[in-house]
Amino acid sequence: MINIDIAKLSIAMNQSQLKQQASISVMKKTMDQAEMQSEQMIQMLQQSIQPHLGGHVDVKA
Repeated sequence: MINIDIAKLSIAMNQSQLKQQASISVMKKTMDQAEMQSEQMIQMLQQSIQPHLGGHVDVKA
């Protein structure tokens, strides 16, 4: 009976570790995607900057 409880405990611990590893893997993938999206957003914003716009204002009516 003690051997069965130890076996069950071992299985439960391994399942717990597997779930934790899967969660960490998903979190890392999500973080990588967020980093890639933020880099793309920065590149998009840098490309959209047009320093010559707004330098001259036409006040003729």
